Amino acid sequence: MTSSLATVAYIGAAILFILSLGGLSNPETSRRGNFYGMVGMALAVIATIVGPRVASAGIAWIIGALVIGGGIGLYAAKTVKMTQMPELVALMHSLVGLAACLVGFASYVDTSIQYTGAEKVIHEVEIYVGILIGAVTFSGSLIAFGKLNGKIGGKPLLLPARHWLNLIALLVVIWFGAEFVRAASVADGMTPLIVMTVIALLFGIHMVMAIGGADMPVVVSMLNSYSGWAAAATGFMLSNDLLIVTGALVGSSGAILSYIMCNAMNRNFISVIAGGFGSGGGAPAASGAAAEPQGEVVPVGAAETAEMLREAKSVIIVPGYGMAVAQAQHTVYEITKTLREKGVNVRFAIHPVAGRMPGHMNVLLAEAKVPYDIVMEMDEINEDFPDADVAMVIGANDIVNPAAQDDPASPIAGMPVLEVWKARTSIVMKRSMASGYAGVDNPLFYKDNNRMLFGDAKKMLDEVLTALRG
Repeated sequence: MTSSLATVAYIGAAILFILSLGGLSNPETSRRGNFYGMVGMALAVIATIVGPRVASAGIAWIIGALVIGGGIGLYAAKTVKMTQMPELVALMHSLVGLAACLVGFASYVDTSIQYTGAEKVIHEVEIYVGILIGAVTFSGSLIAFGKLNGKIGGKPLLLPARHWLNLIALLVVIWFGAEFVRAASVADGMTPLIVMTVIALLFGIHMVMAIGGADMPVVVSMLNSYSGWAAAATGFMLSNDLLIVTGALVGSSGAILSYIMCNAMNRNFISVIAGGFGSGGGAPAASGAAAEPQGEVVPVGAAETAEMLREAKSVIIVPGYGMAVAQAQHTVYEITKTLREKGVNVRFAIHPVAGRMPGHMNVLLAEAKVPYDIVMEMDEINEDFPDADVAMVIGANDIVNPAAQDDPASPIAGMPVLEVWKARTSIVMKRSMASGYAGVDNPLFYKDNNRMLFGDAKKMLDEVLTALRG
């Protein structure tokens, strides 16, 4: 393939990637968006393999790598459960960061192309920045993976004077960057490059460890943005225009999504990076008169729940991470289908940070074939709760906590939440009275119009479905 034809293929791939992002912005067009992305990536890979920059002797190695990587990807796609998607995404981000680091080191030790003057400085800055972003993305994503799958606790690790430590690390990285650019040879420049890489790896670990469980959806989005910028930096190092464009698309879209999610949590991006919010893991609710809202919890059974749903004219279902863990989305769909056949108006309310990654609940409901038109975003449905007969919360906690509006001293004060307590009756499904991922007690449980359905979500929903059909 000639250089001109490869450029045309890259332009076509870039257009397909843009169309892919546009398609993914809406559930009804997401399949088409995915298809555009796959075609664009296939076009880009083929154009690269048969392009003028790859020697014929290296094609076999590339194809071998594609077969191995594609096999691993196919195996993961078939075996990874939908509940494990957040940690899988974090793991994929780590691989992008690792690739940026490896390409950076390879570009630096490659002496086949000699750079001089300003061109040499620019190339070395590209390498230095690319490895820096890649190392932070790699280690940070691995920590996020550990937090999301429970191997690392969600409680933030707040080191003394952590902000000063970060500032010192940044100054050291800048100083070694100057030493790297001034290095007279590859051997001389390798030491500052390695030192910077170690500092960047430690910074990535420290940054994500300091972020609490409640902010993990934003962290996944943020690392998505970092992986994009790492890919763009790799494109600069390899002088690959498509990689630059693709990385910029991923980086900018991830940054925009992070901004949107921060707004949804009434948090600014800097406060998320600074960390400290969220104790994680469903710690027991605080005890004592000052910590526990006044009132009693009213438990209900599956039969009573089914009766309330059957008699309702309008039902709003709020899914959360508990639904994902129990893999109850298919039962939820069957309940929805049964109620709609009985003339009940059933809709779903999705909070922007429900679950452990952006769009987590939307993906689960789509997998269960819940119609797109009854899945509503928070801003679309929040004002409809007062007209709902039943608001059913399945494994969600922090996103339905009235303390966000009523208690200025609450850690989640000001965070927009789904106002389920305004429905005539709210039913909260939980395993126990443990607090949510933010470690904040929920006064919703004690409200007069609230009922608690305790137990495994899948088991209890199966009982509710049986009672409804009976």
